[in-house]
Amino acid sequence: MTTAAKDGWAGVTNGKPKSGQFSERSRTTKMNDIVAFTEMTGDRNPVHYDEELAKKTPFGKLIVQGGVTTGILNACVAEDLPGPGTVFLGTNLSFKKAVGVNEEITGRVEVVSVRDDKPICELKVSVVDSAGDICVEGTATTYTMPLQGL
Repeated sequence: MTTAAKDGWAGVTNGKPKSGQFSERSRTTKMNDIVAFTEMTGDRNPVHYDEELAKKTPFGKLIVQGGVTTGILNACVAEDLPGPGTVFLGTNLSFKKAVGVNEEITGRVEVVSVRDDKPICELKVSVVDSAGDICVEGTATTYTMPLQGL
């Protein structure tokens, strides 16, 4: 006897995504991002605060923390695709290029695969700068919970 597979996406806000769907968001980094991230984490690395020192590093400038750079991916996932109710189960990120203060970045998430029985997606993720250079790339696994009726 065969039973129909349970629709693991029932009730999620944006519905079940499809492979190939993507979301992008852009923003310009600010010194306030560095300060806020430091308040949350305690990361006071001088490459984020000491401009003279930072200019002497391979980066040649003040850089924002990696968490500031990748934070845009959180917004893509939680707000757009898969959408509200989505959390990361895992990420595998490779940092390719540092992001400075007052630089525009664009985060992108693209659906690679979707489970039918559970609201779980595999995503390709990236953050690029305004020149189109890859700053961060990798993969993520997400879980989307229904929020309706909570």
